[in-house]
Amino acid sequence: MIPTIWTIPLLQLASGDRLGLQVYRFQGADPGKKAYIQSNLHGAEISGNQVIHHLIGFLSHLDPSQLVGEIWLVPVCNPLGVNQRSHHFSPGRYHVYDGKDWNRIFWDYQKTGDDIASFARANRDFPTPQIIANYRQKILAKFHNSHNYKIHSSSRLPYGEYYRYQLQSLCLDADYVIDLHSSTNQAIDYLYCFHSREESARGFLLDYGIWMNQYDGDAFDEAFLKPWLALEQEFKLLGKPLIFDIESWTLELGSGMTMNPDSVQRGLIGIKNYLAAKGILNIEKFPLPQTANYPIKLVPKTHIKKYYAPQGGMFTNSINIGDSITKNSKIYDILSFDKDQQTSTILPVLAEADGLVLDIATNHSVNEFDYVLSVMETP
Repeated sequence: MIPTIWTIPLLQLASGDRLGLQVYRFQGADPGKKAYIQSNLHGAEISGNQVIHHLIGFLSHLDPSQLVGEIWLVPVCNPLGVNQRSHHFSPGRYHVYDGKDWNRIFWDYQKTGDDIASFARANRDFPTPQIIANYRQKILAKFHNSHNYKIHSSSRLPYGEYYRYQLQSLCLDADYVIDLHSSTNQAIDYLYCFHSREESARGFLLDYGIWMNQYDGDAFDEAFLKPWLALEQEFKLLGKPLIFDIESWTLELGSGMTMNPDSVQRGLIGIKNYLAAKGILNIEKFPLPQTANYPIKLVPKTHIKKYYAPQGGMFTNSINIGDSITKNSKIYDILSFDKDQQTSTILPVLAEADGLVLDIATNHSVNEFDYVLSVMETP
């Protein structure tokens, strides 16, 4: 298959140079679902770009009959954030102009105030495909109406709003959204999973996931799926329980500022397997036999414990990412040069509960209250 490729202009810099989004669209021989996959929303989180590179090569060698529906790929989806530099470091998590996290700016239909309960009552007796089509039309209409008047006005709008409009406009009509991230720090591979999508999570063949029992809708994956979860809840209240075949995922593939080959390979195989399980890809050997019973461990988001430095200094680990820890075991030491004392001190920090080390800060020099590590706590 040969993809359709186009570029969406985003921003002209003061130098006159321009930044844009490049989109790769693969269309199968038969109509079907739409999968949307993007990478590098945060500047330092680059592993997903190589995953998409491999997907482009893989899909290019398929026959159109092996793809049912369409797949949209958007690598380096935040060029302004990707190009940020501070000495040797590539931060790019926040917009330097307004300080906002690039993954906390997105438009959530549920927050517009539209009456989702009334929509559910009006569509209660319709077949599920018609409900999906009607609801999607409402979301798209609201989205475009809320942005277009600003985009075309003489006063314009902030770049963050324009950027989110261009990026979200690519995915709001999708059935499956996959947002490829990495940790800003050193981390294991894992995913974020929403309510009633636990079985589908097995398709990515990752060992760990965070179950989203708490979210606000501002992140990319949340903004896409949250309105559909709200509609499912309204139908449940009406005595018509529905789970739509509409899903969004964030895959965290290893550490920031690196393209770890193992993380890239896990992401690539997981996405192929997931898309095959969903019937979009018709490829030999996929989905893999272990998919239905893959033992992914999902931990509620509220069970993720973040540890912050109790004093300033330099920390040394007693553990590594992926290690299991027990309550009251030492997880790190802080070496501190306290100006009120004549010698240096070492403070041991103990685990508050059993769990698994998810993420460790790359910079081991910390001020008091700086982030050190995260743990998936287990009962």
